[in-house]
Amino acid sequence: MTRTLRDLDGDDVAALQELIESDPAYAEHLTGYPPGPTDALSALVGVPEGFDPSGKRGVGLWDGPVLVAFADVLLGYPDLDAVTIGLLMVHRSHRGRGVGRELHAGVLERVRTESGAARMRVGVVATVADTAGAFWSAIGYAPTGEVRPYRYDRLTSEVAIWERAVDRR
Repeated sequence: MTRTLRDLDGDDVAALQELIESDPAYAEHLTGYPPGPTDALSALVGVPEGFDPSGKRGVGLWDGPVLVAFADVLLGYPDLDAVTIGLLMVHRSHRGRGVGRELHAGVLERVRTESGAARMRVGVVATVADTAGAFWSAIGYAPTGEVRPYRYDRLTSEVAIWERAVDRR
């Protein structure tokens, strides 16, 4: 079946929730808790303080009726020259098949057409740095040296900012 890339909307909350719940350990590494019942809705609507929600895209990669990957994309964050991927998650049963790379390629193409951004950013939380860092490095991201405190309720860690150029064709 051919995979399709499209923005998610309110009708896709259940599919996103299923994707998030496909790997409870991932949520626990990032938050200290298993997935909660409103995590999908939060992923679709949550934005950083002061960010215009019109710049947010919840991009999904679908394999037929199944949401196999999701990216939370913030166009123009933290400045107009940047796009930040707040979360990129692949359904547990679809990992190791190039799905994350395919989703990122689709997001990158959208960034090229929808924004004038010159760079893309991600924050790699230390609690998932071993696996996440390998993925981001493989698709052209590198640490900037910027490290910030990371806190989610009782979980305390650090987040390293990684970047890559938006290569214009």
